[in-house]
Amino acid sequence: MQMQTINPASSEPRPVLAWPLWLAMAAVALMAIVLPLLVAANPPHIPAEIARQVRTPERIVQRTELPPVEPIAFQAVDTDDARAFNATIPFVGGPNPAARPFRFAGSTEDRARAVDCLAAAVLYEAGDDRPGQQAVAQVVLNRVRHPAFPKSVCGVVFQGSERATGCQFTFTCDGALARRYSDGFWERAKQVARAALGGSVFAPVGLATHYHTDWVVPYWSASLDKLAAVDTHLFFRWTGWWGTGPAFNRAHAGGEPVVAKLAATFAAHRTGLEEVADAAGVEPPVIIAADLLPRPLASDPNTFLVALDPRMPAGSFAGLASQSCGTRPYCKFLAWTDKSVTPASVPSDPKILAAMSFSYLRDQPRQFEKALWNCEEFPRTTQTECMRQRVVVAVPTRAAVATSGEPVAVARPEAAPLAGVRRKTGTLAPIVPSPVAEKARPE
Repeated sequence: MQMQTINPASSEPRPVLAWPLWLAMAAVALMAIVLPLLVAANPPHIPAEIARQVRTPERIVQRTELPPVEPIAFQAVDTDDARAFNATIPFVGGPNPAARPFRFAGSTEDRARAVDCLAAAVLYEAGDDRPGQQAVAQVVLNRVRHPAFPKSVCGVVFQGSERATGCQFTFTCDGALARRYSDGFWERAKQVARAALGGSVFAPVGLATHYHTDWVVPYWSASLDKLAAVDTHLFFRWTGWWGTGPAFNRAHAGGEPVVAKLAATFAAHRTGLEEVADAAGVEPPVIIAADLLPRPLASDPNTFLVALDPRMPAGSFAGLASQSCGTRPYCKFLAWTDKSVTPASVPSDPKILAAMSFSYLRDQPRQFEKALWNCEEFPRTTQTECMRQRVVVAVPTRAAVATSGEPVAVARPEAAPLAGVRRKTGTLAPIVPSPVAEKARPE
């Protein structure tokens, strides 16, 4: 209800707010002040033992020295604890300026390589999600222009990938590159990469040089300025001057290196591959035309039984297997260097299995992928890449003991591995029935 008063000057009635409305407005104003204070005063509970594991903010690196570029290292916390801890790290206040449009300085061939590297980064890191891909692309290009990082797109993406624990982007050193995507996925990723290299800017992540998903906790996460969240990714920049616009003062170097790990997927990374491998002192990967790749069994298009050329570098077997399997979610690639023992159907004979030189199994529904070598034939630097050696066990039989009184060695074939059972590292990959074989099995 409203009361009215008369203005003497105009003799017009003027409405006066009743006291209940004033009271309601005062309550709303009070809640707008109190509620944020309550939220800030009651952050998610983090167990002390988890909080102690995470690195806290350190000194701001002075302009006279470069901030360290540290490899990815995650704290040993489960998903729920990681999300709870990440929620306690506040977003930094103040402006979050967008990056300047990127200017690419290389040749047409360099640009093709840069597009491939950037497309691989956005697809393997963000999946087929356009905003996530744009955010990852922006971080890569921010790094190219920052003095602490390499001055090429491929150099930034594959920095440290030659070491299992030194990579900056985990997909470059954890075996994820063996996972294949369809042409449609690659084309959408390349569209994002071309746009970013052509000057498109993804403003929400500003000058971020670091990011991680919200279900992990890198040990540096609390020591940087938290800028933005895009889906499940959190984005950060360095504190102090090294996170400001003037620090991003380097131009693209103009050249882009050949990346051997991309040679099987992109033609632009095959040119000059032998020279790169010679300089590194390693065997170049073998790239085979699609029409010359091994063909799967007629009875099972997901299984390959292959006779390898023994002169072929052993390090190229995994690339050949992945290239042959293509985009198959399930694929089994078994290979022998002795053509005379290479079977025409999936073997069960222990002697043939023992003679196998290489095996590769991909089972995406079970999130399993493994390449193994026969290390008696092809020594590897790590035991986890070696097949389990099948041994002939000597056991006495009653007949033998009754005849001679002494145990006689009898060859006992090892039991076939259980379908679907994952083995510990260093063992033969599990033999899992393929989906096609399952469908063909009689009821």
